Amino acid sequence: MELTDDAQALLAGRSGKAMQLAMELVVKAARIMEAERLLPISFAHLDACFYTGQAHVDFVRFLLDNGAALAVQTWTNNGVVSLADPSLRPLTEDPESVSGAGELMCLYEKLGAKPTWTCAPYQHAGGPGFGDHIAVGESNAVSYYNSVVGARTNKYGDYLDVACALTGLAPDAGLHRGENRKATLHIDCTGLPESWRAGDVFAHLLGHHAGRLAGRRVAVISGLLPDAGRDALKAISSAVAASGGVELWHGAGVTPEAPDVASVFSGGDVHHVTADDLTRAHHDLSSAADGPLDAVAIGTPHFSLSEFGELVRLLDGRKVKHGLPFLVSTSRVVRQLAAAKGWIAELEDAGVEIPVDVCTYYSPRVRGLKGRVMTNAAKWAYYAPGMLGVEVAFGSLKECAESAIRGEVWRDPQSWMQK
Repeated sequence: MELTDDAQALLAGRSGKAMQLAMELVVKAARIMEAERLLPISFAHLDACFYTGQAHVDFVRFLLDNGAALAVQTWTNNGVVSLADPSLRPLTEDPESVSGAGELMCLYEKLGAKPTWTCAPYQHAGGPGFGDHIAVGESNAVSYYNSVVGARTNKYGDYLDVACALTGLAPDAGLHRGENRKATLHIDCTGLPESWRAGDVFAHLLGHHAGRLAGRRVAVISGLLPDAGRDALKAISSAVAASGGVELWHGAGVTPEAPDVASVFSGGDVHHVTADDLTRAHHDLSSAADGPLDAVAIGTPHFSLSEFGELVRLLDGRKVKHGLPFLVSTSRVVRQLAAAKGWIAELEDAGVEIPVDVCTYYSPRVRGLKGRVMTNAAKWAYYAPGMLGVEVAFGSLKECAESAIRGEVWRDPQSWMQK
């Protein structure tokens, strides 16, 4: 393997044990991936700050104790706990996980990572751009950065994501290479009515269905509307990564590497999406029958500024049913932007809670989440039943907002799903 003099120095331990370990991890990964060289990266988004055991804390303590230093701009995924609101996951719920998670987040700040605490870093200014080589761990962010931004990353698991950030290097393999970014599956939506494809629920259902079809393959989707917004592309990216293992998908005429299908697809499987496919996806994401609600949880991935504006419009000054938890997860930056517009105060007055730093489908359970929970997020609906033992009613943002006011699942009679 070709290594620069600086890389060889790191590998020899000339910058200390921590940097040596980081270099060993990157080199080992490169050999497994059959990379002939390492390439420089400009950005990293760490998933290793999400606590799953004491080893996570021990690892970053070792880095700090041995003089490790980040080589590139490095942002943090959400944590298990909210540093802004520790009561969201009380210590009594799971003392070991809650205390360990808080310590881990503080340690990564000490290491020099920017405390963004979001699973949707692409909503923040100053991130990577088209063609940039980066190292990302969070699944929906991997999919979004590759697909919608056109940056290049593989899914780097713990602790390889940190090792790449420390060394500023990644294996020249996988989706860093242009030949591996071509689609081998074409998912055609052009036969569906345009009015269906314009609805917010469509992107979630399509993403779930596409992930099931694709598995780990790169897919190109045709039939997305040319003005498909970032929220729809976020929904597809998160859903394909949850129901499948999709790290890159292309939207013909929408995403930057696919001006048309032929640019990224030269042959392979073709699937034409039908109404029955979307109906099955909706059924897959709804483990609960409609009925009285115990909670509403949206913002997976984190709610965007435009989604906050739409939620304010949908609630229209009305109140959430008394005693019904309505949780909207977002990042600190987006919450600040929404607060500046007056939206956070208006939503809180309506009975909506806006937690930051976390996603709500993980264990230990966030306060108020039990029983039948409604969501508009395919990723939340996919994971929450297994993670939290809840039942999920899946619907559009409009249906979630109206259901929160009524205290029971409401279905939009004007929706194509109902018709």
